[in-house]
Amino acid sequence: MKTHQRFVRTHTNGQLRASDLGKSVTLCGWVHKRRDHGGLIFVDMRDRYGLTQVVFDPAHPSGKVAHELAGKLRSEFVFWCKGTVRSRPSGMTNSNMATGEIEVICDELSILSEAKTPPFPIEDDIDVAETLRLKYRYLDLRRPILQKNLLIRHRMLSIVRNHLDQNDFVEIETPILYKSTPEGARDFIVPSRLNPGTFYALPQSPQTLKQLLMVSGMDRYFQIARCFRDEDLRADRQPEFSQVDIETSFMDEEAFFPILENMIAKLWKEVLGQEVQTPFPRMPYAEAMARFGSDKPDVRFGLELQDISEIFGASTFQVFQNVASIRAIKVEGQAERFSRKDLDDLQSLASTYGAKGLLWIKVQPTGELQSPAAKFFTDSEKQGLITALALKPGDLVLAVADKKNKVVFDSLGALRLALGARLGMIPKLGEGKPAFLWVMNFPLLEFDEKENRYFACHHPFTSPRPEFFEDFIAGRNLDKIEACAYDMVLNGVEVGGGSLRIYRPDVQAAMFKLLGLTPEEAKHKFGFFLEALQYGTPPHGGIAFGVDRLAALLCGVGPIRDVMAFPKTQRGHCLMSESPSEVSADQLAELGVTVVRPANG
Repeated sequence: MKTHQRFVRTHTNGQLRASDLGKSVTLCGWVHKRRDHGGLIFVDMRDRYGLTQVVFDPAHPSGKVAHELAGKLRSEFVFWCKGTVRSRPSGMTNSNMATGEIEVICDELSILSEAKTPPFPIEDDIDVAETLRLKYRYLDLRRPILQKNLLIRHRMLSIVRNHLDQNDFVEIETPILYKSTPEGARDFIVPSRLNPGTFYALPQSPQTLKQLLMVSGMDRYFQIARCFRDEDLRADRQPEFSQVDIETSFMDEEAFFPILENMIAKLWKEVLGQEVQTPFPRMPYAEAMARFGSDKPDVRFGLELQDISEIFGASTFQVFQNVASIRAIKVEGQAERFSRKDLDDLQSLASTYGAKGLLWIKVQPTGELQSPAAKFFTDSEKQGLITALALKPGDLVLAVADKKNKVVFDSLGALRLALGARLGMIPKLGEGKPAFLWVMNFPLLEFDEKENRYFACHHPFTSPRPEFFEDFIAGRNLDKIEACAYDMVLNGVEVGGGSLRIYRPDVQAAMFKLLGLTPEEAKHKFGFFLEALQYGTPPHGGIAFGVDRLAALLCGVGPIRDVMAFPKTQRGHCLMSESPSEVSADQLAELGVTVVRPANG
């Protein structure tokens, strides 16, 4: 019996070169562009490898039938062709195509699949609403730029796997259906048909599972893990995402960080051809906040925060009284670029972070300070500010004071980034040298005044630094306790975060107690984990890198949706499949689930 060969190709559409002249080839792909030149028909055939120009000539000895059939080809039709590679005519080469020196003169043609007219052109740099692109995502993914992004993502994960394998890490899968264990965000829950009235949760991360693997003796683990969080989505969040999840035993930061830094350096070298210097700089959390107003600082430009609290310590200016701190950003020589409206816009930005006001001061050509608040400053305070900030004519000062340091840092941190972007100080995506650093020694706990209790700044399995163990167990000086936590930051973006974990049962019990869990609640939520800690637990720690964010940085794109095959909208909708969607009454009855709709519809 003869095998059907009409869809088999000998080459891809980005493969043929001048060295292939005279070869008989078969190609498969989509119609990218079709041009009818009054007899001759030219078709750019596309696949994920590139483009090849196919020529249909009615005068070609064996191509008359193929030429007649080529008249039916339209955009996005899938076709197969057989022909001979030849040089393009003199002056007709295309240097923008890898295959631009050759073309294929067609002998045989088969139309494998017809296509409706696409809702948008299948090409890069199209001005199309994202909702339409997401609805027809399978067409959107035909565009070369998105295919390139997915290929870079694939390459990235291959390098990660190889690097970790070479360092004795073992890839182990952990369950998707698991127990609901509060880790910060809201769980997605799944009803169990076999156990009515009970539920699984989709993991926010494999946190307890990877720690249990350390208890089991698998001292170096990794996984490309799927994670799920049922939270209100921000601009660049997805309800499901991937992370490179890594855990190891018998290592501290000094032993662990070089493995991770070399992995990142290898990614930037092999994917982008960029050399990344190791080891990465390290910065304590307190310094990052004091200098940049952020725990993920972009250190590629200045505009650092400066503490001016002492200058105005005895100020009669009401705004500066009874505050935790007063901090400022100096913009050198740019005062005239900021109109009153510009300053009002900056004040509005600061207010979104809780600031009750934004004080601005311009240094006049005479050296005088121009500001709505200048009349409240003493001559000593004015001179102290000029000296402390080394102010010169044309400088602009922006200051925030508040009872909470967090408000001061958050608002000035946001202003710093806005000013950096406005003044062209921040390199564009993909430009400049990558600025990696570690941010270390985060606070362990954060007190919530509304809830009147402490929350874990990272998660409840993060260990205090050893020098704080005694205070932690005793419940003393909780606001000053630092965590063995660390984030890897690149150009102001957190690409990975982790910590050394609690491995002593008494320390873990103390953590749950400080977080407000009774022994009964801790046993109900984490009993299996607390039990495991009592069977000989090694010191261990780990980190998780956001796959989507890493891929976006390597691809030089902004939104992570552009490096995901089938992303969802900000409201968690898949426009393509129209999910989430309702299920039948029979399915709900089988699960023992009753849908109660909100009163407002």
